[in-house]
Amino acid sequence: MANHKSSIKRIRANAAKRLRNRYQAKTTRNAIKKLRSSTDKAEASTLLTKVISMLDRLAKKNVIHKNKASNNKSKLTKYVNNLK
Repeated sequence: MANHKSSIKRIRANAAKRLRNRYQAKTTRNAIKKLRSSTDKAEASTLLTKVISMLDRLAKKNVIHKNKASNNKSKLTKYVNNLK
């Protein structure tokens, strides 16, 4: 167990951030799955803007790597553009 007041506080803060990061990452993954399962181009394009926003936010906060966010955005955009 930590002995210093600041390290105890850091442990609490890290736990709270970890929970928040996991929630946001899981929500984004679910949105990506929903987008990949959609077959309607209009619905998929509206979902795409929300998913891209979520990915950018995660990359900005270093929850996921910026290149992973970029790769996901590229693949999802390509998927939506190929829908009929």
